[in-house]
Amino acid sequence: MLVTPPDAAAPAPVASRADGRPPSADAQARLLLLIDVFSETKRGNGIEGRMKLAKLDFLLRYPGHFKRLLAIRRPGTDVGEDPWLTGAIEQSMIRYRYGPWDPAYYALLGALTGKGLIGPKHEDAVATYRTTAAGHGLALALAETESWRPVRDRARLLRQHFNLSGIKLKDLIYETFPDIVEADWGTHL
Repeated sequence: MLVTPPDAAAPAPVASRADGRPPSADAQARLLLLIDVFSETKRGNGIEGRMKLAKLDFLLRYPGHFKRLLAIRRPGTDVGEDPWLTGAIEQSMIRYRYGPWDPAYYALLGALTGKGLIGPKHEDAVATYRTTAAGHGLALALAETESWRPVRDRARLLRQHFNLSGIKLKDLIYETFPDIVEADWGTHL
């Protein structure tokens, strides 16, 4: 999968995950689509904070949890096609201080930033992630493919029904899924 803008002259250096391997192209594409959907609103602010990004990504990666939380928040809403038809998640998230977290976020966000696909902005110790023009173009191209269209559709449902603060999302997840709260730090979800 190509996750480099077509007009890029030379590949940017790639950050590595905690295990030393480079971030996967699929994980980069998933985050790019998620960030792009939140960047295309009228205000176009993107996603404010890593906590919000992690909780939205959790709901994107775990369709069963998404369906359950949506049924509680917005009963009767059509959840659309599952983005992960095989049910396989590339790498499970872990229970961390504020709920679900993936240690690969730093490498993934670094890779997307290094490739010029997202432009993080830092204000008052809060990072906001939004797509650049190149990132938006690539996200649109990905969304036109059969395999990534359901991911974009699910990200749009997240924006429509869960565009809340990171803390509010964390609280919803904690209230709905006590097994996550009770899990020890570092436990794979």
